[in-house]
Amino acid sequence: MPPPSDIVKVAIEWPGAFPKLMEIDQKKPLSSIIKEVSDGWSLPNHENYALQHADGTNFYITEKNRNEIKHGAILRLTTSPAQNALQLHERIQSSSMDAKLEALKDLARLSRDVTFAQEFINLDGVSLLTQLVESGNDFGDMLSFTLTAFVELMDHGIVSWDTFSVAFVKKIASFVNKSANDNQILQRSLAILESMVLNSHDLYQKVAQEITIGQLIPHLQGTDKEIQTNTIAVINALFLKAPDDKRQEIALILAQKQLRSIILTHMIRSQDAVVGEMAHQLYVLQVLTFNLLEERMMTKMDPQDQAQRDIIFELRRIAFDAESELNNTGGSIEKRKSMYTRDYKKLGFINHVNPAMDFTQTPPGMLALDNMLYFAKNHQDSYIRIVLENSSREDKHECPFGRSSIELTKMLCEILKVGELPSETYNEFHPMFFTHDRSFEEFFCICIQLLNKTWKEMRATSEDFNKVMQVVKEQIMRALTTKPSSLDQFKSKLQNLSYTEILKIRQSERMNQEDFQSRPILELKEKIQPEILELIKQQRLNRLVEGTCFRKIYSRRRQDKVWYCRLSPNHKVLHYGDLEESPQGEVPHDSLQDKLPVADIKAVVTGKDCPHMKEKGALKQNKEVLELAFSILYDTNGQLNFIAPDRHEYCVWTDGLNALLGKDMASELTQNDLDTLLSMEIKLRLLDLENIQIPDAPPPIPKEPSNYDFVYDCN
Repeated sequence: MPPPSDIVKVAIEWPGAFPKLMEIDQKKPLSSIIKEVSDGWSLPNHENYALQHADGTNFYITEKNRNEIKHGAILRLTTSPAQNALQLHERIQSSSMDAKLEALKDLARLSRDVTFAQEFINLDGVSLLTQLVESGNDFGDMLSFTLTAFVELMDHGIVSWDTFSVAFVKKIASFVNKSANDNQILQRSLAILESMVLNSHDLYQKVAQEITIGQLIPHLQGTDKEIQTNTIAVINALFLKAPDDKRQEIALILAQKQLRSIILTHMIRSQDAVVGEMAHQLYVLQVLTFNLLEERMMTKMDPQDQAQRDIIFELRRIAFDAESELNNTGGSIEKRKSMYTRDYKKLGFINHVNPAMDFTQTPPGMLALDNMLYFAKNHQDSYIRIVLENSSREDKHECPFGRSSIELTKMLCEILKVGELPSETYNEFHPMFFTHDRSFEEFFCICIQLLNKTWKEMRATSEDFNKVMQVVKEQIMRALTTKPSSLDQFKSKLQNLSYTEILKIRQSERMNQEDFQSRPILELKEKIQPEILELIKQQRLNRLVEGTCFRKIYSRRRQDKVWYCRLSPNHKVLHYGDLEESPQGEVPHDSLQDKLPVADIKAVVTGKDCPHMKEKGALKQNKEVLELAFSILYDTNGQLNFIAPDRHEYCVWTDGLNALLGKDMASELTQNDLDTLLSMEIKLRLLDLENIQIPDAPPPIPKEPSNYDFVYDCN
């Protein structure tokens, strides 16, 4: 008799018959179980049947995924995927338009299952769909479901994108170019073009020839958020896959077509909050736009290049208006050199004799000089004020404009991660960078004035340069975390983050982190720490009871498919299941079909130890995804794989699952919460001892009395 862990009790349905309750032995071959079920209903040819989940997903059960069957699951005996694929393949070629449409609807639904998809693809089904598209005879719902089925089949990564013809690319592009097209056809066509560009170099070139930015822009001006998101995704894909020498050209076209202004008006400001996939695509566009600065950032200045040297001369001329003076005085070469050296020192260059040498370090290279020139020309009054103000100070108190600009440019590139590829999971874009055509330069102009202001507030000297830069970085980072909607709002945030305010924040944080380190306080911490940990544990479990929506991420392209998981209120069962779209609130338990008893969980693994990180090489290489991955292992080979939406949710879930298993909560979030709550609790308990010094050692224990012949008289 098989052990109980290998037995799963299920109900199996068959149309027109009462459901059959039976026990499935997971050690027996699946074909034997199907034969047993078929024989029970006297169905011949059991090899033409298969078991399927009856929970709405209708995914086929295979030897690979059979361990996912849970106690109490409802299964359905149905036509095998091979038979189903063969029948649909024939129905799609029917001469009856109604029969053909119904077949395509079924195909679009069933193609989400990789088992069925593999069988349909084996029948050269993808070629059949491409022929239907290329023929151009089908429109409306017929074309919509054809494209939907195509997208679902290709999402499994079974068929190479390199196999498609120019005719197919042109046809898909034509659907996008038609402005008065069906929204569903347009959305699917945009998704297909994005995948073509991202997954095939040859197809990228073909798509780039068929689709222009001008043809995509009108789709951003509508109200359909999904179409707007897919359009930005196609633009990002073309941007990302373009050769290095073509990206500046694309950026120029985007500027001419006023893409930034259109996004700001029709996407960012037309809704309360930009979230989900749209936020991700705007983040990607932001990264790709800033990456155009990489070439200048990594270009060293050539001290012999007269055009580059002229930029430095221009900075000097604007600051001191000395060009006419030199021309009129006509002094000796030595006098001219002396005057140049004096002015370059006032401008704050490290090398007073040849300031070109200051721009030979990369990063920031020539980008720093570009920023300085932009500031001098477009904010001339502020530029002259900063230079003259510092040139009139004592040598040790002057804020060197040249050196500051170079270091600040380098810092801003680090903050904005210029030159790094966009993350697959990140979606934190900054709306303010979409409010100006030269947003990076304007960002620099605001920050260089902040640096000069902070320098004065700190009364800094040249020895304090690195300290000032650290404070400025903290001011910028704190202002950015508030997600200002415009550059003016960013400037206002910085006004409220003066050096004095930064000191207050640091002092407050230091008190929270360090508190008192005396022995009595440490003993008090040790005594109340178990209570705090129990409180954190309950919070984590409560969050698991609320549940979280997890995104499904595939190796070939980003997906919008999501699933939800939550813990039952009695902490005994995990409920989970696929969703069509991200939920607005909590998802009820009864709408989640799959269950996993907590008692069946064997272990929780993270990162590289996760099964889904080992299986997918592309994901394994993605550091961001790797850091958000965790898996629940149960039974013999059972696994439930997660990719958290962000680091906070990752910590909450790994902590909560470890707490359920009686293990320590080891995340950095738990440590931060513990430090914060311990600090607050200790401060509350010590309120009555304010201004009273707590001794480091307890008072001495008095000597024992000579005798115990005494009593306490209550009278």
